[in-house]
Amino acid sequence: MADNKHMDEEMMDYEPIIVTFTDEAGNERHFAEEMRIPMNDEEYALLVGLNTEGDEDFDEEENVTIAKITKDEDGEDVYIVDFPEEEFDRVVEEYNRICDEMEAE
Repeated sequence: MADNKHMDEEMMDYEPIIVTFTDEAGNERHFAEEMRIPMNDEEYALLVGLNTEGDEDFDEEENVTIAKITKDEDGEDVYIVDFPEEEFDRVVEEYNRICDEMEAE
């Protein structure tokens, strides 16, 4: 029981990582990093869109993407959403494998 309490305390202290992308028209879209997916010495993030405009028609499931995480010259994370489709497909497969593994536990 103490382990669950400790885990709950950690979850309360958790601050989500918010990633903002700006499209060609200058519109900002905000995402929360839901999980990181390590694969082949690379790291990817599952990003879930945030409804910052209070849009009643906003569908969270339609606003999910995967970004490749690289580092800039200062060692800060950089999120890239434009990478080859084949690579994207492999990351989705890995994500599904991780989810299946978590469900089996």
